[in-house]
Amino acid sequence: MNEGMEIQREQPPAPALRPMDRRQALRTLAAHAAGGAGVAALAGCATGTPGMPAGWHAPEVLVPPSPFSGVHGLALDGRGRLLAGSVVGNAIWLVDRGTGHARVLVPGPEGQADDIAISPSGEMAWTSYLQGVLRIREHDGAEIRVLAKDLPGLNSLAFHPTNGRLFASQVFLGDAVWEIDVKGKAPPRLVARDVGGFNGFEVGPDGWLYGPLWFKGQVVKIHPTRGTVTVINSEFKTPAAANLDGKGNLWVVDARTGELSKVTLADGRKTVVAQLSTSLDNLAITPEGGTIYVSNMADNGIQEVDAATGKVSQLTRGKLAVPAGLKVDGGTLWVADIFAFRAVDLATGAVRDVHRMHASQMEYPFAVGLGRNQIALASWFTGSVQLLDRATGAHQAMRHGFKAPMDALPLDDGSLLVLELGSGSLVQASGPDHAQRTTRASGLAAPVQMVRARDGGIYVTEAATGQLSRIDLATGARRVVATGLEMPEGLAQTPWGSFIVAESRARRVSEIDPANGQRRPVAENLPIGLEPGPGLPPPYVVSGVAVGDDGSAYVSADRNNSVLRIRPFR
Repeated sequence: MNEGMEIQREQPPAPALRPMDRRQALRTLAAHAAGGAGVAALAGCATGTPGMPAGWHAPEVLVPPSPFSGVHGLALDGRGRLLAGSVVGNAIWLVDRGTGHARVLVPGPEGQADDIAISPSGEMAWTSYLQGVLRIREHDGAEIRVLAKDLPGLNSLAFHPTNGRLFASQVFLGDAVWEIDVKGKAPPRLVARDVGGFNGFEVGPDGWLYGPLWFKGQVVKIHPTRGTVTVINSEFKTPAAANLDGKGNLWVVDARTGELSKVTLADGRKTVVAQLSTSLDNLAITPEGGTIYVSNMADNGIQEVDAATGKVSQLTRGKLAVPAGLKVDGGTLWVADIFAFRAVDLATGAVRDVHRMHASQMEYPFAVGLGRNQIALASWFTGSVQLLDRATGAHQAMRHGFKAPMDALPLDDGSLLVLELGSGSLVQASGPDHAQRTTRASGLAAPVQMVRARDGGIYVTEAATGQLSRIDLATGARRVVATGLEMPEGLAQTPWGSFIVAESRARRVSEIDPANGQRRPVAENLPIGLEPGPGLPPPYVVSGVAVGDDGSAYVSADRNNSVLRIRPFR
């Protein structure tokens, strides 16, 4: 396991929870937190239930761990060190350029970084995207200072290479370019607004800002004072970042196509130098311009590209990015991986991509639900539920307008059950485009995950009060099954009828007898319970669980991006 893998990390980039949804989610949590139940010392489950095992084996690794939790901004500092930022992972990492070994350099919450920049004097600055904050420090161990705040979606930043002027951009949660006072005394100065998503950029020796317009498929330069935009090239799909090499070229990564291209500044001519995987995010170029490092959020990895030959080497990579909700489907484990939707072969642990961010219509999935013919991917981050064909994985529909949906389940009649954190409700969406929304149960205390059990009831974990509850879908009646759970999140039912619950705050997985609410530990001291940053709901990244036909439990370990398997005694 890589050094620093147990460090807490945080938050995702790009389209985010709508402001009203976020406030509703936090109000729901606050309303119930004061009355939250403490830890109850419950007796162990009885083992007389047919098929119930006597106990559980120690967890084994099905999918190995990796660093980051989505890797984004890259930078090379004055000492030649490669720095990598993670928003969901809530940290800045130091990556060995020879071995790929990674360790946390700046932990959360201050370390949340979508982009990183090094000043001419060696200072390191970075943008904390979801916090809307720009931070800086003079050297390792120095005090961290806030230079700008209250700028939601603060995305990229860059220093002028000689005079040290600092610029930053808002993307997705805003659309603007600012000059930031490096002394932190003057407020940010607006350079330009509504430019089209000025993502990873650099400042040239001429003072112009060179970078991509995410939403326009262009690379441009922006005047630092007048804010005028000059188009250099318009041949991109979703350009994510651009860097200058000091040789008259602008190097660009395209998130949708996976291309690393060179654009000649003199005439705007584009040349594809390397074909990489989709979901590219950022890049960093060595001072001599011979080596280019490229980050990939879905692969949780960094690649090294020879600028002259286009030869690609993998420096570091994870099998998964940020595993959250899980479901077992025969011999397959479906994984909502936030930057991808993936399938894991339970026999071999092999991981297969189904959809990847920015190369498909998918929107940051945090949970997965299985219907008879459909798969539902829920994203509280974008207020959406995506429907896929269960047999092929093909996209069928995207439904927006939910209030921080934590989980979703397609029903046989074509309707959709959605568990909303923002409203504390179980909602049934039906009719054309699922536009008819009917509340089936309300007053839920930060609901996180649900399953439709063999008795026909909908069982729900309620994080704020530490409860497992059963909801009668026909009447909306709710019955508390178990109390005293510590931030219950992931939920699954075993073949013998009990429930497996991930208690993220306690970093354990427990088994609950629905007949009497008693529980026993399945596994403890697990790398689960990734904590949110300021302003985000505590459930955050779901610690997912699933149970196979043989009774084996699967857990998404969101603190190190692995998947664990826990087998019952047989």
